[in-house]
Amino acid sequence: TRTRVGLGDPGRQFDWEAAFGRRARHVIDLGCGNGRYLIASALRRADCDHLGVELVPPARRLGSLRAGQRALTNCKFAWGDASEFIVSRAAPGSIDEAHLYHPQPYYERSKIDRRQLTPRILAALHRALAPGGVFVFQTDNPAFMRYAREVVPALFAWSEVEGAWPDDPGGRTLREIVARSQGLAILRAQAVKLELADDEVARRCAVLAEPEFDANKAGYGADERLQHSR
Repeated sequence: TRTRVGLGDPGRQFDWEAAFGRRARHVIDLGCGNGRYLIASALRRADCDHLGVELVPPARRLGSLRAGQRALTNCKFAWGDASEFIVSRAAPGSIDEAHLYHPQPYYERSKIDRRQLTPRILAALHRALAPGGVFVFQTDNPAFMRYAREVVPALFAWSEVEGAWPDDPGGRTLREIVARSQGLAILRAQAVKLELADDEVARRCAVLAEPEFDANKAGYGADERLQHSR
């Protein structure tokens, strides 16, 4: 089973029907890693087409291999930048579920512009999701938790999930499994798209903070600034 798909030329909208050969509900994992969540979901939900976008080639290859071994025709993996995909390649209203698990917090101050949850990306997610579409977010970084709780409710009805995911009590992702083994608190949230006009989305996003939070790792963030000031 072919489980890899190309994204095409930069800025070109992704054609789900051409990639999967049918019309179905669309589920995307933005930075899918080795595909643990996507594959489990595709096995459970044959009526949904699942796409994982991953920038790390070995992780994408492993996910594709695992999906192919299970002959999953409703699960495909693409190499690319997940943020670029949602901003430039996702057609309006084309996605039913968007999942973002444990995005890299980027502790170094010089790299915080790479964080995957910004007002711009949040607006793009809102535009890409169909009416009633769901944005799923998970992190074990306390600063990212606070930031998500602050900005996501501007465009989505925010609801946190207590305890493990019912569909996968062991953990939807490898990072979740590791974090739980280390006793880290995990934020699990599902957010439903609010029906807002484009100008209202722009107005709300204009006043949202950028993700310039201190990611709370010794040697970086506030500690780094303090060291440089001495």
